[in-house]
Amino acid sequence: MYDALSFRFRSVEADVYSIGDSLFVAHDFDKISAGRTLRSLYLEPLKEQIEKNNGSVYGDGKEFILLIDIKDDSIRSYELLDKILEEYKACLCVCENGKKQKGPIMPVVSGNRPFQYMKNEQVRHAGYDGRIDNLESGIPATLMPLVSDDWSSYFKWNGIGVMPKAEKKKLQELAAKSKINGYLLRFWATPDQTELQRKAVWSELKKAGVSIIGTDHLSELNVFLNSEN
Repeated sequence: MYDALSFRFRSVEADVYSIGDSLFVAHDFDKISAGRTLRSLYLEPLKEQIEKNNGSVYGDGKEFILLIDIKDDSIRSYELLDKILEEYKACLCVCENGKKQKGPIMPVVSGNRPFQYMKNEQVRHAGYDGRIDNLESGIPATLMPLVSDDWSSYFKWNGIGVMPKAEKKKLQELAAKSKINGYLLRFWATPDQTELQRKAVWSELKKAGVSIIGTDHLSELNVFLNSEN
C-alpha cells in the first residue's frame, strides 16, 4: 500500500476474508494475522492521505481505485464490506439510484462478486469488477467501472519474442471496446517470470491502451512508466 502511494500509482488491490465484524487482508486464509484488516491497512491510510492532500489521495482531484478481492462467501463478505465502507462514505465515489457521486476513492469488488445483490442496491459504495464476457452486456459503468480477466484465457504469448499480430490486434480491440463502453480494462496473471517478459508485456498493454497494468513488481513498473514518458 505505502509503496504504491510512494510511486503515485492510482490503484491497489487487497484480498479479503470476513471474520466477525472485520475483513482481514490475506491472499490465503491460513496467512491471516491479527490486526491486518482492510480498515487498518487500506481505508485508514487512504483517509489520512485524503485529509492531508485537500480532498484527494494525491491532491490532484483524481480518483484512486481500491480493488477489494473477496476470497470467501460473496454475500456475507460484501454485506460486511458495505457496512465498513459506509463509515468512509465521505471518501468514496458513492452511487445512488444509478448516479455516481464524485469522490476520491472508487472501491471495486473483485473475486467472489454478488452481481445481482449489488445491482439491486439503491445506494452502493463499491463498483463491480466485470469480465471480458461482460464487455457488450450494456451494464452501466456506474455499476461496472472495471473489466478484468485472466491473461492466459485470451493470449498464448508469454512475453518472449514478438507478440503475434493476431494477438496484438485482439488486445487492441479489447482495449478499444472497453473504452467505447466506458469501462477500465485490466488483466491479471500476465507473464512476469523475468524482467524481460514483464517489460515486453507492459509495453504491449500500454501501446494498446489498457487502462490498468497490474504487478507485484512496483518499483520496476514505476521505472518502466517513467522511462516511457
